[in-house]
Amino acid sequence: MDWGGIRRRTAVGLGVLTAAGLFALAAPGSAEAAEAPTRCGGHRVATLPFTTGSVQVYRSDGYVCAITVPRRPGPRQTMSVSVQARGGRPVVDQGRFIQRAGPVTVHAGHRCVRVLGTVGGGSVNSGWILC
Repeated sequence: MDWGGIRRRTAVGLGVLTAAGLFALAAPGSAEAAEAPTRCGGHRVATLPFTTGSVQVYRSDGYVCAITVPRRPGPRQTMSVSVQARGGRPVVDQGRFIQRAGPVTVHAGHRCVRVLGTVGGGSVNSGWILC
């Protein structure tokens, strides 16, 4: 029995299966990223303006969603948006964006939420709202 040949064939087969599995995992992630929502669902319940942009807050079926939009879209700039239901941890999207930060969504139920947003040096903090 040629154990070396069996090991080589097993290693090659395992390598092919691993590559196929990685490709299968990478492909759906790319498609999901391309289909990521560009806005929040529900109805707008608040707009929080500040010097360099605004945060739009939406509510639907116990969920609260927010997006930070710059006053002047253009080159990439530092932006962030955060939504936190009272008693929970904040959900944050931050980075260098052209058009918006977010959307970020939390399940708030009937709890108050705190919304924060920044664009460049400007920012807004809603305090506890939607109680």
